[in-house]
Amino acid sequence: MSTIGNFLGRDHRMCDDLYTLAEARVATRNWPCAGADFADFRQCLEHHLRLEEAVLFPALELCMGHNCGPTSVMRDEHRQMRELVRRMAATIGAHQRDDFFDLAHALRMLMRQHHLKEEGILYPMIDRFLSERHAELIAAMDKLDAPPEPSPAPAPLAAGAPAEAALASGGAQ
Repeated sequence: MSTIGNFLGRDHRMCDDLYTLAEARVATRNWPCAGADFADFRQCLEHHLRLEEAVLFPALELCMGHNCGPTSVMRDEHRQMRELVRRMAATIGAHQRDDFFDLAHALRMLMRQHHLKEEGILYPMIDRFLSERHAELIAAMDKLDAPPEPSPAPAPLAAGAPAEAALASGGAQ
């Protein structure tokens, strides 16, 4: 059985790898690649934060009976990370290498401490308190950003049926 820590720990590593690549592009002033790689990192990070905020935190808060404590701290750190990332993206767009690295130091420290709290405290707590719901929670996180189900195709028009009649009935015959 996959634990919550294993499942989300992979996300941490993927985000870290994407961030390292983007940072290297900024260091060499390869602005087109830096912008694209940083956008990939930002998307990965946002996906990870959304998994926690939409699925994991509510499940833990329900179990604990409140939304303060560890999840409140994590949400605040998520807000701080989003703001730093937003500002860093602007520095890439403006080709401001030094400003990027001023912010990068703060983001690296915040992410490192955040990951340690999650992997050392929060995820083990969730694994312990919600062990019977692992499969359900992982399935919910997998589904969160899954592409939407395609809409059913409208029924084909019968030969000789007026188009207005098909439109009036919503396309079904």
